[in-house]
Amino acid sequence: MGKLYVVATPIGNLKDITFRALEVLKSVDVIAAEDTRHIQKLLNHYGIYGKKLISYHDYNEEEKSEKLIEILKIQDVALVSDAGTPCISDPGYRIVKKARENNIEVVPIPGAFAGAVALSVSGLPSDKFLFVGFLPNKETEREENLKHYIDIGFTFILYESPKRVLKTLKTLEKVDPLADVVVAKELTKIHESFFTGKPENIIKFFEENPDKLKGEFVILVHPNKEKVVDMNLILTEAKQLKNHGMKTKEISSLLSQKYKVSKKEIYKKILNL
Repeated sequence: MGKLYVVATPIGNLKDITFRALEVLKSVDVIAAEDTRHIQKLLNHYGIYGKKLISYHDYNEEEKSEKLIEILKIQDVALVSDAGTPCISDPGYRIVKKARENNIEVVPIPGAFAGAVALSVSGLPSDKFLFVGFLPNKETEREENLKHYIDIGFTFILYESPKRVLKTLKTLEKVDPLADVVVAKELTKIHESFFTGKPENIIKFFEENPDKLKGEFVILVHPNKEKVVDMNLILTEAKQLKNHGMKTKEISSLLSQKYKVSKKEIYKKILNL
């Protein structure tokens, strides 16, 4: 009877792999990979050749897991994803479940996990946190999900594609404009970078620098738990300031600082008066 090794691989920098992971990849005859071309680059980098590679991804998981169980009855198999730890927002749990059901030993080979990597340098509270992964595509569902996680009150971790980063940040601004946010981009790679602040500030940066919306993103959010301010009270004061000749932009900035409410939100409300 073989063993199923769940092997974490680098999330960017190829040096971020453990000695143990390399030993396992060298020792097994079969490697189940999310993308065989991707893992081949890693194997070539470390001079590991002659391995049988089996494609194992979201679209063929059910079919290939049966095949892998038959192989595991004879040989060891290493399960890898394109980057990071398998089964964490990546394929893998079905084969792990079936392996356990067939009394096949499953061995974790720990390593990188993008969510934890980003959290460790975020400066956000991390004694309790939630890993969310990808949010739903639909705006209404995305908003409902964010409200739920914000209500819990812990720092939470999102994964996002470059095409949806702005959409997610705008939904977040709508739900919790005062949340503390860290956006991590291209972790451990050459263009690794971090953007911190309130949703409004980060949205403005990306809108002014669309060339930065490339690569893989991790969004970390720590909800704001301050008491919600009555917007009617703010608008009443805004009217008074407006009557005294102050400009809308100046009023928005002043009241944003006073009441800790998004400047953009106050500005829109004044324009709608």
